Amino acid sequence: MGYRAKINLNNYKEVLRVSLPLVLSMGSTTIMEFTDRIFLGNYSLDALAAATPAAITGFLFASFFLGVAGYVNVFIAQYTGAGNNEGVGSSLWQGLYFAMFGGIFMALLAIYATPIFSMIGHEPHIQQLEVSYFRILCLGAGANLTGATLSCFYSGRGLTRTVMLINIVGTLFNIPLDYALINGKWGFPELGIQGAGLATVSSWILIASIFAILIFNKKNNKRFHVFNKRAFDPELFMRLMKYGLPGGAQFFLDMLVYTFFILMIGRLGTTELAVTNLVLSINGLSYMPMWGFGIGVSTLVGQAMGKKMPDDAVNAAKTTTHIALGYILFLMVIFFLIPEPLINLFLSNSLTEADRLPLIEMGSILLKFVTLYLLFDSLIIIYTAVLKGAGDSRFVMLSIIGVSVIFLFIPIWVGINIFGLGLYFSWSCITAYLVVLFIMVMARYNNGKWKEIAIIEH
Repeated sequence: MGYRAKINLNNYKEVLRVSLPLVLSMGSTTIMEFTDRIFLGNYSLDALAAATPAAITGFLFASFFLGVAGYVNVFIAQYTGAGNNEGVGSSLWQGLYFAMFGGIFMALLAIYATPIFSMIGHEPHIQQLEVSYFRILCLGAGANLTGATLSCFYSGRGLTRTVMLINIVGTLFNIPLDYALINGKWGFPELGIQGAGLATVSSWILIASIFAILIFNKKNNKRFHVFNKRAFDPELFMRLMKYGLPGGAQFFLDMLVYTFFILMIGRLGTTELAVTNLVLSINGLSYMPMWGFGIGVSTLVGQAMGKKMPDDAVNAAKTTTHIALGYILFLMVIFFLIPEPLINLFLSNSLTEADRLPLIEMGSILLKFVTLYLLFDSLIIIYTAVLKGAGDSRFVMLSIIGVSVIFLFIPIWVGINIFGLGLYFSWSCITAYLVVLFIMVMARYNNGKWKEIAIIEH
């Protein structure tokens, strides 16, 4: 009994060692986005209403490339588990080549910002703000993709503290710059929503630059061949595409669900859109840290599969779940019991009490929906990361396609456009989507087929 307790304790220590810095790293990103929305909300309700649709639309297109580039983490984790250092350096470069392609695509996409948001159909003054913000994020997306790929060099090897520190530096750089460029403080011009976009891109560039300086040196070249293995490797690149493309498609589909959801809410009115945006920003307090746990468990599963020890992958999944649930249950209590103080953070002091009360009432009800689905959403993130860490990315992709079409896309489209159903019906649909997807992911995990997949050559 004592030996088993010791092993279990070691499992918790290992999960915390790898995942906690990633949680804090994602938490810093959440804080950056959270403060950005607070600054914009206090600057103007229109800016707040436009920011999330523009940001999530930009992230939707980038998510495919981020998902594929992020799969470099799994390759590096499995090569680390197998003790193949050359595979680490070569995998990093194949990811960088794909990230370069993604950056070019995103820059070209900025040209089509106006027709994209015209098609979405929000109010004209909101569209104008959306287009401006979207273009800036698209032009800077290459830096984001590069930084995400370079971070896999550390996260895939379980050295996640470095990732945390660099992202914290990016956040500390972003927040004051964001405030200054939005409001025109400390000698900076008042740029409103454009300033928010420029501050975000500036932090992406800083993060990618720091990673590059730390990685590309003689010491890492001697051990991991970060210079010697820079050549394009068609065989390895195609293996990365085989498993990474479904992973990227899954990430894209995941973001498409929320993009579609937000854009359809926008058709109900600016108030409904603004309240939905601020509630989803609050939801980010859970969502982004869970992605940290997801990357952490994906790394541990990848390393275990690289060692051909699937039982270690199961232990990592269970231990991560136990730790993450404590955080999620705490947030569920906060969201349910004290929604008003959280909502008030996003509301301008210039609003009258008559204008403020409907926003608080509507936001409080939406936070009840968040409380209801939060547990399912969090476990989906963890266990899809387990499946992807083992190479079972195709199943995750197909599950999201089927469940989203049946339980989200069709019901919301029909409900809003044909039957005139409103805000709370739409939030009911996204809750149902997450519950059904949770059931499918857990069924796949429990059948154990993911333990038989091999994505690298030993």
